[in-house]
Amino acid sequence: MLRVIVAAVLALTPLVEPVAAAFGFSTSGNNINVDTGANLTFTVDKTTGDITSMLFNGKQAQDSSKHSQIASGIGASCTAASASSTLIKITCTTSTLTQYYVAKSGDPAIHMATFTTAEPSVGELRFIARLSTSTIPNGPTQSTIRGGTAIEGSDVFMVGSQTRSKFYSSVPFIRDQVHTVSGSGILVAMIIPGTGYEKSSGGPFFRDIDNQNGDQNEFYFYMNSGHTQTESFRQGLHGPYALWFTTGSTPGTFDTSFWSTINPSGYVAASGRGFLSGKAIGIPSAFASQTFIGWQNSANQYWATADSSTGNYFSPAMIPGTYTMTLYKNQLEVATKSVTVSAGTTTSGTNIDSAEANVTAIWQYGEFDGTPSGFLNADMIETMHPSDSRMHEWNRTITVGQQDLGFVPMAVFKSVGPLTIRFALASGQGGARTLEIGTTLAFAGARPQVTVNTWTSSIPAVPTQPDSRGVTRGTWRGNNIRYTYSIPSGTLTTGSTVNVLTINAVSGSSGDAFLSPNFVLDAIRLF
Repeated sequence: MLRVIVAAVLALTPLVEPVAAAFGFSTSGNNINVDTGANLTFTVDKTTGDITSMLFNGKQAQDSSKHSQIASGIGASCTAASASSTLIKITCTTSTLTQYYVAKSGDPAIHMATFTTAEPSVGELRFIARLSTSTIPNGPTQSTIRGGTAIEGSDVFMVGSQTRSKFYSSVPFIRDQVHTVSGSGILVAMIIPGTGYEKSSGGPFFRDIDNQNGDQNEFYFYMNSGHTQTESFRQGLHGPYALWFTTGSTPGTFDTSFWSTINPSGYVAASGRGFLSGKAIGIPSAFASQTFIGWQNSANQYWATADSSTGNYFSPAMIPGTYTMTLYKNQLEVATKSVTVSAGTTTSGTNIDSAEANVTAIWQYGEFDGTPSGFLNADMIETMHPSDSRMHEWNRTITVGQQDLGFVPMAVFKSVGPLTIRFALASGQGGARTLEIGTTLAFAGARPQVTVNTWTSSIPAVPTQPDSRGVTRGTWRGNNIRYTYSIPSGTLTTGSTVNVLTINAVSGSSGDAFLSPNFVLDAIRLF
């Protein structure tokens, strides 16, 4: 007989603290109480779908004033059942969303999956574990906002002399299988294994919030959002994923095949999936370890890393269908093709060749690789605001041959000032030339207009970019756009006379300082 003892009643909502016993579950009033048999017990409110207690080795991980929940609470109706002798399934349903909580005997974890047919009313899809800061006080420094003062909206703060934000905890999906927070004798990991991102949106390099450590230690799996979102949201089964508890060691990913026993809505077992294999061809050797392949359609997304020695790749287990396959040199798209995945088979020989042109530049700053890597402040922008005192001055004049890439700011802001590049040309380097400027993201319709000596370019068309703050939220990833400017003959001078290139951020919008229209640089070259 399973027993649950109610140990505490909190001021706002009952916080049930089940005593560790044998694997199993019971109900008490509105509470579904689960014992994992691994020193973790948790409670789900069957009238809301919220988690109200997570007790690990006698330590209460759940915040006492707020619950852990999908979206911002879904008001679901929940039922619990034994899916097998080793699996307990709690199903919480609304008209457009089903949240699954699963206990697997011997796992100190809350296994989860989220099935959607429409976006939640909050406008973004995320699971939030609201953890007690007295039990679990530690998280990433850059997203710890306790004692801070908001300096931009309600999501960027000044703590002492440093800027902090929940956005600064983000990690690209391709590298974000496990992230953690911790306290004395307790560590909590959010694990998104295997194809857990297949119904998310944004591709392999999309980043979203992992943590905000304030009054509660908020711990996330963001499935989609409006945070510099580059494509439409996908619906279906998000996950599986898990909230995993240890005494301090970081767990790895886990086998999700047991979900076939549970068979949640939208689940596709391994037997119903297919694979692709092949070779990435034509990527420069300098990017051999940064060669990636992505696949996407309106329903699913996947990615893989090519072998740095051979260029060979093997895809994850994909749901059958037709996909756009993309070859990335780091984060720059250099080729696409259409491919088809069939259930139960591996389609080999699905090679993809880079279509990138080779250009010999007169001078160049940065690599065209879809990132601002190497530019000034690029090494800090993911974890701090552009106004942070640790940042270097943004408004710069650069002389080619005297200042290297590390002196060129990674972004140009309309209200902060232009980027000026001075350069001399040798005999034979004058005449009509081409200037290319690659950008990775733009805010408020910003695009580069250039002046070279007395010649000024036309204003490019408004770029297609996410309608969202970017660099102030710690991201530079949007849609890679390359602008090409034909500099007419007679514009450039050769010899000792210096040419002056001015790059301005132009836009019909305006704003103050770092909230003014801006764009992020990928590379600049003259040829």
